[in-house]
Amino acid sequence: MPSIDVNGVTLHYTDTGSGPETVVFSHGFLMDHRMFDHQVAHLSQRFRVIAFDHRGHGQSAPYRSPFGMYDLVDDAEALIRQVAKGPVHFVGMSTGGFVGVRLALRIPDLVKSLTLIDTAAGAEDPAALKQYNQLLFAVRWIGTRPLLGKVMPILMARAFLSDAARAGEVHTWRGRLAALDKASVYRFGKAIFNRDDVLPDLRALSAPPPTLIIVGEQDVATPVARSRQMQAAIAGSELVVIPGAGHTAPLEAPQPITDAMSRFLDRPAPSMA
Repeated sequence: MPSIDVNGVTLHYTDTGSGPETVVFSHGFLMDHRMFDHQVAHLSQRFRVIAFDHRGHGQSAPYRSPFGMYDLVDDAEALIRQVAKGPVHFVGMSTGGFVGVRLALRIPDLVKSLTLIDTAAGAEDPAALKQYNQLLFAVRWIGTRPLLGKVMPILMARAFLSDAARAGEVHTWRGRLAALDKASVYRFGKAIFNRDDVLPDLRALSAPPPTLIIVGEQDVATPVARSRQMQAAIAGSELVVIPGAGHTAPLEAPQPITDAMSRFLDRPAPSMA
């Protein structure tokens, strides 16, 4: 994977396909760019596709110092400017969605469209925040491996976790989560779970970018109701609910996600302008 040094950290990314339009994929907490393998393989037949690993995730460098939500937005902006060299169709899952909406609000000229998957635009739910802070406290001292029994059902629907035909995928992702740097996970979690509420800012936009919102029907981390909030806040946005999928819908239900994204991105101009 190529890499880029931005904001004091090295980020790794993939750069595949070609075409007049560029799609950038931004993954969720504890995951990495490989969760989008199916979508990248399909879209790279018609688009240039960049998928990057956030700081402390995947093949990007660990980052053990305090930082905030908008540092992740700065990371994405720098990558888009230096690698994509211009405006992109931004696809964000969970944390990636947190980044995408803030990027569109701060630097709209860089975002041609938004695809927001299993994410939210509001602040973290207080009850969830209490649970997540307890998990982060434990992660700080013992790492992720002992906590996978609690974490995996938050990330993935139970039907996916118990599907014998997909046990290999579950095993692979358990290994990846277990290998994460505990200090990086702690700092990252603190940054994203204490994010601000940008729903009022989205409601105030008179001309938001074309936006597709996708959510797994069984998402417990960012439930369908939070996607409906975003749909109501972003004028002209479209909502697709994926039956049976959890918080990692691009991984759990790859074809329905790819189909929804393809329909959205293939819309003719000027709707994608």
